[in-house]
Amino acid sequence: MGEKRAYKPRNPGGGRKKLKPEYDAGENLKEQMESAVALYEEDCSLRSIADALTLNPIKVRKLLITAGVYESEVAEKVKNTFEEYRETQDYKTSILSTANTLNLSKASVTSYLPYQKGVYFPSTASKEKISVGAERQRRYRAMKRWRTDSTEENFWGVVVAYAGMKFKTYSGLSFSYEVRKGRNGEYTKELWIDRREKSKSLAWSSIILALENIKGEVVERPKALGDIRGVTYIYGMFYRFGLIDVPDKVKEKMGHQKERKNRLLCTEVCGNMCRN
Repeated sequence: MGEKRAYKPRNPGGGRKKLKPEYDAGENLKEQMESAVALYEEDCSLRSIADALTLNPIKVRKLLITAGVYESEVAEKVKNTFEEYRETQDYKTSILSTANTLNLSKASVTSYLPYQKGVYFPSTASKEKISVGAERQRRYRAMKRWRTDSTEENFWGVVVAYAGMKFKTYSGLSFSYEVRKGRNGEYTKELWIDRREKSKSLAWSSIILALENIKGEVVERPKALGDIRGVTYIYGMFYRFGLIDVPDKVKEKMGHQKERKNRLLCTEVCGNMCRN
């Protein structure tokens, strides 16, 4: 027998080379998803989006579900049922259990679930991980949910959806706010106003009080919402939300809203919240 060849350690990163090293499945999926979301925001149908992107309508729907912007009764049932089984079963078994429970095929269940690989942006994903279009859609859905059912819980959903956005006060000063989670993983009902270097807290109760004090569409100044701590910031938030309008001379400082079409009639909203 011949001599054994000396062992030659593999170089780091060695192995079979990719046939298409420039191809990135995750990046490709992300680009498709952002394109689908952009068209979906223009009220395009799944079919028209599929035709525009040369994709199957089912894949378009899956892309939109992955982005967290698609809603339907079936999609919601599949999501909730699958997540319930996923707590005690592996991924494949959970799909089968969901299919049996909802009397759907395995392929149908899979088509209503987000992509596992590449990019996954569920509705609870942080804003840094979703596209600008998906983030805008999330705000729209939160506002729409509150318009349909004006509860305090749904209004909190609006506040959370707008966290990190830029606002302006009555005098034109820019600010943003963040909502933080406590040790239990749940959001604390407190906003942290970030302006310049220091952060100030804003109590949720103050926001609700100001909301109840809205008496008309045009609110002349912050104090018209009440003698409330932090009302200067609340005034800017409400204007951005579309809950109130401001005098024309103030709009020059605060800027004209791009999301004014989401404006709510204050008397209707506050009345519904009080009844609830």
